[in-house]
Amino acid sequence: MAEDVDLDTVLGKAVTILRAFRAEDKALPLAELVRRTGLHKATVHRQVGELVATRLLDRVEGGYRLSGGLFELGMRASVERSLLEVAMPFLQDLYERTHETVHLGIREGHEVVYVAKIGGHRQAAAPSRTGGRMPVHCTAIGKALLAWADPELRREVLAGPLERRTPRTVVAPGLLRRQLDAIVERGVSYEHEESAVGIVCVAAPVLDADERPLAAVSVTGPVTRFHPESHANAVRAAAAGIAATIARRRVMTDR
Repeated sequence: MAEDVDLDTVLGKAVTILRAFRAEDKALPLAELVRRTGLHKATVHRQVGELVATRLLDRVEGGYRLSGGLFELGMRASVERSLLEVAMPFLQDLYERTHETVHLGIREGHEVVYVAKIGGHRQAAAPSRTGGRMPVHCTAIGKALLAWADPELRREVLAGPLERRTPRTVVAPGLLRRQLDAIVERGVSYEHEESAVGIVCVAAPVLDADERPLAAVSVTGPVTRFHPESHANAVRAAAAGIAATIARRRVMTDR
């Protein structure tokens, strides 16, 4: 869930324009940016020109798209960078064991942000992408993070509204609450065509020493061939390995 920005400032307008892009967008014309942001056309035109000049947007056929400059900035974020450095060997091992799509995600507000995605020739047509977002309540990674989240965040999400992404998305707060309790008991979460039709998934949280969720790992595949329960132990082991490595690094840093 995006935080409010001050639209009376230049920075607020620029952030609003950048946040108007969605994971599935390849390019947006100026008119669509005006519609999504609610800003005046002249303001959007001026702002996108400055964002292109600073390499935060690219001017392409069909309008504008987010630039590689944003990716470079994102990779400088210390938390995500250190998490990726630790997690990547475990994610690669998990991919070699399953040959299905592997994700690493973190929570931001009421959304999952995918910070890594590994998939081969057989990868599922999942709606996720690196840097993309999905609601926490309809993805295996999101539910793994939410299950171990603090009670206040749980209450906020369960209070809704819970967006229905597919016919199988869980939008009943009571049912979702029971699922979250079960996830804590078994250590993994499942998604059965809740974020996208034809996709199933299993995920496990990366927990710190106080059992707070730092991130979550998942394996995703098509419902026609992938059996998430068969990979629960592998996903749980990968998440535990990442958590243990992070803990060791912190001990060494604190000495």
